Amino acid sequence: MPFSGDSVFVILIVGLIAGWLAAKIVEGGGFGLIGDILVGVIGAFVAAWLLPRLGIRIGVGFVRQVVDATIGAVILLFVIRLVRRI
Repeated sequence: MPFSGDSVFVILIVGLIAGWLAAKIVEGGGFGLIGDILVGVIGAFVAAWLLPRLGIRIGVGFVRQVVDATIGAVILLFVIRLVRRI
């Protein structure tokens, strides 16, 4: 799938917003600008895989992308925190 410059920009914006929101939801600080973007983008992939399997659909368009990515990022941060404790 080819990416245009606009779609990469949208992915980065969604990742930044989702990573920042997830850092606020999960106890502890964020990972900085780049870290939050990475957590948000990886969280979006986690959510894109997990949420359809659970039959969960929240919102539409850009809002749905941000909500889904935030849910995935929260799950990712929770797993990271569990692994760090071990």
